[in-house]
Amino acid sequence: MKKSKLFTFNTHDLPRRAGEMREYSLDIPAPERIGIDVIGVPEGEEIHIELRLESVTEGVLVGAQVSTFAEGECIRCLDPVEFSIKRSIQELYRYAPEKAHTKAQRKAAEAHDDLDEDEDLLMDGEIIDLEGPVRDAIVLALPINPICSRDCQGLCPTCGVKWTLLEPEHHHDVIDARWAGLTDLRKGLEE
Repeated sequence: MKKSKLFTFNTHDLPRRAGEMREYSLDIPAPERIGIDVIGVPEGEEIHIELRLESVTEGVLVGAQVSTFAEGECIRCLDPVEFSIKRSIQELYRYAPEKAHTKAQRKAAEAHDDLDEDEDLLMDGEIIDLEGPVRDAIVLALPINPICSRDCQGLCPTCGVKWTLLEPEHHHDVIDARWAGLTDLRKGLEE
């Protein structure tokens, strides 16, 4: 998975005083397919993000409502399915200690510096990268086993035709493989 510059956002307009807030509306095309094997947001599909940035002492608190559409196939009958995604995210992007603007921000960044940094989202100057949280929100909202409808009966395991298209008395004569060799013997005796 390569990083996309489409998800970076400049927070320059947000004053660095705690309590300041700005709201933005973004439409970002998916740079590549986002999802799992059977369902995902196709490349180029619009991802709509209602973004709210709040300045706090430690950094920028990001709240967002992410919405988009995913496409896939029903796991029972293989018909195409569409799935609407609406998911909220909230993440704290911390100031990097060397990039903090005020003494309080530097102190908060340095105090947090000794904690597990793998789980932290750090700002790159005034830039935040929304890609990780947006991707996580989309993937977590997707159904693991998408189906076209609750009453989907799937496909006949023998002929592969949808059960809804078949007659109610549809069946296949199944010969036990252990007795298959006797079929030729039976035909010979009948003749």
